[in-house]
Amino acid sequence: MRKLMIPVVVVVLALLLMSVFVIPEGERGFVIRFGRVMKDANDAAKIYEPGLHMKMPLFDRVKSLDARIQTMDGRSDRFVTSEKKDVIIDTYVKWRIKDFGQYYLATGGGNALTAEALLERKVTDVLRSEIGSREIKQIVSGPRNKDVLPDSADAEVVTTEAAKQALEIDGQRDQIMENVLNDTRKSAMKDLGVEVVDFRMKKINLPDEISESIYRRMRAERESVARKHRSQGREKAEVIRAQAELEVATILAEADKTARVTRGEADAKAAKIYSEAYNKDPEFFSFVRSLKAYEKSFSNKGDILVLDPKSDFFQYMNNAKGAVAK
Repeated sequence: MRKLMIPVVVVVLALLLMSVFVIPEGERGFVIRFGRVMKDANDAAKIYEPGLHMKMPLFDRVKSLDARIQTMDGRSDRFVTSEKKDVIIDTYVKWRIKDFGQYYLATGGGNALTAEALLERKVTDVLRSEIGSREIKQIVSGPRNKDVLPDSADAEVVTTEAAKQALEIDGQRDQIMENVLNDTRKSAMKDLGVEVVDFRMKKINLPDEISESIYRRMRAERESVARKHRSQGREKAEVIRAQAELEVATILAEADKTARVTRGEADAKAAKIYSEAYNKDPEFFSFVRSLKAYEKSFSNKGDILVLDPKSDFFQYMNNAKGAVAK
């Protein structure tokens, strides 16, 4: 009897261990019995939270799945806009399992790679439809704030036609992402049992051949604007230079006029002084003038004068009284 108890105890312990299972933190589990997912009273998959649980040994198989939010970093794909132009868009999707039973059946046993492939196909289809109905300028720009208008200072900046058109663009990038999120969320929940938490377009590029042509056109436009600014600058410089030359000429003319008036007044005053001095003592005046003439004539030792000694120039040298010798 004692020999039979040992195998019985071993079998009981084995069955007990086979009846216990643990769901790790961050995961959810469900039981599969005879190939079918066990359901609760609401005819939905019975989900087991993290912790210790019991199952029927030998017949039940436990499947645990990651219940955390996962990121699907989609590959860059080419899309065609309404203008028949190609754009390359890089996206990512945040998703998590909501209906574990539906997810298990739709992905062939809970294969995450299969789930992401199906989800990526749904996202790409919806995004292709959204991109195909819009122009590039609507795709790459966000919504315009219509309540904010440029003030008087900013209004002067918006002068070119390109800048005016830029203000009129009503970007729909955020609207595209919202539409893709809503449409994908409905179909993903229905077909895959997953909840799409978020969708974003990380990067929007143009093909290399189109980017190069756009860069050339942008460079040509910027060079045209630069030439316009340079010509306007040269025009303003010429105006400033002409105004400066006019002011200089005016100042010089006024200065010359003032100098001539001052010089004329001085000459008149000097002549008046000379006249008054001459009227007071003509002989002394004549004598002083002769001395000044002698000083100027004999200031340079190299000067040679050929004059008649009896001329009036030497009257004060020949005669102390200044009388001309007869």
